Amino acid sequence: MSRVNDIPTKPVRPRDAASLVIVDASGDEPRVLMGRRHAKMKFIPDAFVFPGGKLDPDDMHAMPATPLRDAAHFGSPAKARALAMAAVRETFEETGLILAMPGDVGALSGKGWADFRREGIAPDLAAMSGLARAITPRQSPIRFHARFFATTADKLSGTLKGSGELEELDWYPISAALKLPVIDVTEFVLNEVRVIHAEGVTRASAPLYSYRNNKPIIRNQATR
Repeated sequence: MSRVNDIPTKPVRPRDAASLVIVDASGDEPRVLMGRRHAKMKFIPDAFVFPGGKLDPDDMHAMPATPLRDAAHFGSPAKARALAMAAVRETFEETGLILAMPGDVGALSGKGWADFRREGIAPDLAAMSGLARAITPRQSPIRFHARFFATTADKLSGTLKGSGELEELDWYPISAALKLPVIDVTEFVLNEVRVIHAEGVTRASAPLYSYRNNKPIIRNQATR
């Protein structure tokens, strides 16, 4: 517990969020889709990030065209599915790229799913896999419990176009992405992708990047 002016304060409860790490492995070095957060944003302004955002209530009830294969990476099947749905929805909103296929859109309610309903498509979660998760430090005034999913560029359709939320949206080789202004969590995820594609790894569960005594710790890191 921290104190400000001798008044005890409780840590902010982390909000659920999800990101989609899209990898283009067609060249000599894998590239990832990233963009820079606007300078006026309250949370990590000017930092380069993967497309994603917070979990919305409608995501909890939305159903995909295909099931998530490794839901156990992120808790209960229902929660993991909702987070994966959020990652797909946010990616479409921020980049114009869509990970979906024809499916039953009856359970896609809310404004965020309007384009999917109109096109008669639903998220293709079978094309995704759990990659990592991270929890913002306890002392941060804005906190997230973020889950990172991975997919490959050939699984998505659409035209890359920013919504304005992410600037300089582009495909970056991992070596170049690591030199961009990124926070430690993003650097960790980039290195996970680099190792996975360069050496081949397996994991029992998605690694967790968190903090203890204000120092980062990693649990269940990928191993050969």
